[in-house]
Amino acid sequence: MLLPFARMAQLKEICVEIGKRYCFEFDAIGADGDHVHIFVGSEPKYAPSKVMQIIKSIAAKQMFRAFPEIKKDLWGGEFWSDGGYIGTVGEGVTAEIIRNYIEQQGTSEEKEGYKQMNLLDFD
Repeated sequence: MLLPFARMAQLKEICVEIGKRYCFEFDAIGADGDHVHIFVGSEPKYAPSKVMQIIKSIAAKQMFRAFPEIKKDLWGGEFWSDGGYIGTVGEGVTAEIIRNYIEQQGTSEEKEGYKQMNLLDFD
């Protein structure tokens, strides 16, 4: 499911609120067709899988609350798939590499639709 601008903007706002509550530092968010890329930092007390679980569960509930009509467009009525990929900044992978990767995702149509929103700006 392609996320239109309003839905991406809502997802970004949800992430900002999650960040405040859990002391997560969201750095970048972007979409590519039917999936979302999120670059987030957290305190070491959270395992990366726990960070993903928190974001996915809260964001799904809030997105369904804001856009109840999307449930019918989704496979099985679920906002997120069960899987996901977690990568970390470390040896050979810098924050800049991850930001650039997220920025390069998406088709030209998707990028055109999101051009009004700087997906990298979480300040």
